[in-house]
Amino acid sequence: MARADTGPDFIEALARGLDVIRVFQPRRPVMSLTEVATAAGLARPTARRILLTLQELGYARAEQGGFALTPRVLELGVSYVRSMGLWDVARPHMERLVAQTHESSSIAQLDGSDIVYVARVAVPKIVTLSVQIGTRFPALQTSLGKVLLAGLPPAEVERVLAEPSRSGIEPRWRPATEERDAVLRGVRAKGWALTDEQLALGIRSVAAPLRDGLGNVVAALNVNAHAAETSMEKLTDEYLPLLLKAAGAISADWALCEAVPQVTAS
Repeated sequence: MARADTGPDFIEALARGLDVIRVFQPRRPVMSLTEVATAAGLARPTARRILLTLQELGYARAEQGGFALTPRVLELGVSYVRSMGLWDVARPHMERLVAQTHESSSIAQLDGSDIVYVARVAVPKIVTLSVQIGTRFPALQTSLGKVLLAGLPPAEVERVLAEPSRSGIEPRWRPATEERDAVLRGVRAKGWALTDEQLALGIRSVAAPLRDGLGNVVAALNVNAHAAETSMEKLTDEYLPLLLKAAGAISADWALCEAVPQVTAS
């Protein structure tokens, strides 16, 4: 059935293909044809044609008991990052930050009430939750998300957090509205955010905003650590100054790139 409120140029087949990709959630790497069709709201023959098309293009593969996505799906997210120029700008600063802290560093942006990771430099450590480009977590329980939410007007925060999370994660911290607003006011005042096992056990991080040339918060940068290895004091006393320096440098480089006139050769 065609969806409502779409324009005359809307391509239903493309929308259905994206719907099928999105139904593969955390902890559900392999899904049967029936499961995919049900989750995407499609007839089985339609879901089957889409999965076989994705398989032909290299974005899906047949597994025992069903279908699974392939790493090639990450190209879709990487294309977005590359189109922004974000990775080219951020990479040297993130690599330097990781070399200084020996901890992983990521950049994320808001997508509804979730954050989505768009760039990452990782160190090999065992953590509670796996993170890669395209991973999404509930925003409010992460340092990255707190920074991004704090950059929004209060009315916009309400609208964003009213959207259901599509992360598949049940966070440990579920604050009341008053506590949430107080936390975000503190982030706005300080210019950075902390999280201490509020998303999941063992995860502790600090984040700072990345801004464009007009001072708008367009993304967030973090340093992520294991709670058993890194104290809150070390996170704030040692890692935070390095993080703020890196975030400032990325923001400055990003603003400079935006200011460069775009010339199209004829």
